[in-house]
Amino acid sequence: MASQHLLLVIAICRLISTVGLPSEVLHLGVQGHLTIDSADVEAASLDFGGLIRTKPLAVLQPASVQDVVTLVLSSYGSNRGFTVSARGHGHSINGQAQTGHGVVIEMSRMKKENRLVTVGLLPTSNSKRHKEFYADVWGGELWIDVLKSTLEHGLAPKSWTDYLYLSVGGTLSNAGISGQAFNHGPQISNVHELDVVTGKGDLMTCSKVQNAELFHAVLGGLGQFGIITRARITLEPAPERVRWIRVLYSDFSTFTRDQEHLISLQDEPASNRFDYVEGFVIVEQGLTNNWRSSFFSPRNPVKVSSLGVTGSGVLYCLEITKNYNDASAKTVDQEVEALLKKLNFIPASVFTTDLPYVDFLDRVHSAELKLRAKGLWDVPHPWLNLFVPKSRIADFDAGVFKGILGNKTSGPILIYPMNKNKWDERSSAVTPDEDIFYLVALLRSALSSGDETQTLDYLSRQNQEILAFCDKAGIHVKQYLPHYTTQSEWEHHFGPKWDTFLKRKIEFDPKGILATGQRIFSPSYLSYRSSSSLSFHKPGEVIQL
Repeated sequence: MASQHLLLVIAICRLISTVGLPSEVLHLGVQGHLTIDSADVEAASLDFGGLIRTKPLAVLQPASVQDVVTLVLSSYGSNRGFTVSARGHGHSINGQAQTGHGVVIEMSRMKKENRLVTVGLLPTSNSKRHKEFYADVWGGELWIDVLKSTLEHGLAPKSWTDYLYLSVGGTLSNAGISGQAFNHGPQISNVHELDVVTGKGDLMTCSKVQNAELFHAVLGGLGQFGIITRARITLEPAPERVRWIRVLYSDFSTFTRDQEHLISLQDEPASNRFDYVEGFVIVEQGLTNNWRSSFFSPRNPVKVSSLGVTGSGVLYCLEITKNYNDASAKTVDQEVEALLKKLNFIPASVFTTDLPYVDFLDRVHSAELKLRAKGLWDVPHPWLNLFVPKSRIADFDAGVFKGILGNKTSGPILIYPMNKNKWDERSSAVTPDEDIFYLVALLRSALSSGDETQTLDYLSRQNQEILAFCDKAGIHVKQYLPHYTTQSEWEHHFGPKWDTFLKRKIEFDPKGILATGQRIFSPSYLSYRSSSSLSFHKPGEVIQL
């Protein structure tokens, strides 16, 4: 029996050695499951984007934070070396959580009993201050499970993403945005503390006052400085219900003026503002073409022609909500009416519904289930997410919505403004240099419907055309969930933050072990910068990743 076990170990060692993973990884003593099983490797080689497929050498399903520490320490101390990528729910678009030269950690695969959500009360020295609650959350926890756990205490996080089946560590590594961001800021502005495993294998607790450089680096840091294993998230009392309203516009300037008015109410009492402000663009005649339009009844589809709209045929939908409880239900009608009176939408276009708070937050998942049933979910998603400065959003509308896109799309196009003062400039996240900027998210799906305009090749070329238009027109957009292929493009993306970003990388992940799927640093570039006193490469030098 012992001889059979020895032969099995030798066979596995030979197999791993053949594919490039140091054999000492087998003897790490992790409590979780380190596997080279073909099904596990295949699952870790894919993501929601469906555009890039990269097989890792192995997959770790950790049992605890110590497993993460042990793996990274092994990589950092190995002569041969291997990379480590943390993967949450696999919702990246361009292979950002993949690696072909190392191990993928499936952060969301840890046993539930080892990743309980803990709710607590922040200490305060001022008795007059409102109580501030928090939740301590495992980095691989999905936001939907965070919500379910905190609701047991009558609480919920303040800031969300539109889709809740994303991991906490994943969204905090980007920013985490939705219609609440105008008021509460992105999710990275609602974090008190983090536990992070750096690229050196150090497990560090960090906050604005403790190891602050690491704290700000990791938030919006695209996984470059450490793996988030715990996040302390701000909570608030959870509302019970939501008044969900959509109104339509045919004039873009009126639409954006109203959106900007609504986000200017950010510091008003809750009764004098909406709780959520988003919007989307409709470039087709019907409004029932995708999950974003499921709010409108398919039995009574709204047509542009029925609203008396002429001209380009493009419509803009403002999407707003008002949270309330049974105790405030009597006043919600008056509060909504007072706010709507100051807006200039098409009068006949008001669509309203009331639903439980949880149902509103989880609305995209309901649509996902319908798309999965039709085989329309697991398709390539060539998404393009841009932050557009307020001063150029009208030019973007003219050139893209009314120009490049034509009159067809294969997915939602979101557009809504945010207040820059709700973002912490010390974080690694990058936004335009204006007080107000817009998210424009082209959330398209590539379909094999026989229509060329819905193919992956067509949509990918169109994304490049949009970026080229912005560049030529001098519209200084910033990509959200960025994807570039050269060092110079990344330097341009980070702009004034690049020097700090590079220094942080050298401090916290000097060997470039982490998140190589982002393609920000080539090993040769990072090695050169680690041994150089220069902040940037020579003028005109381009290092291909």
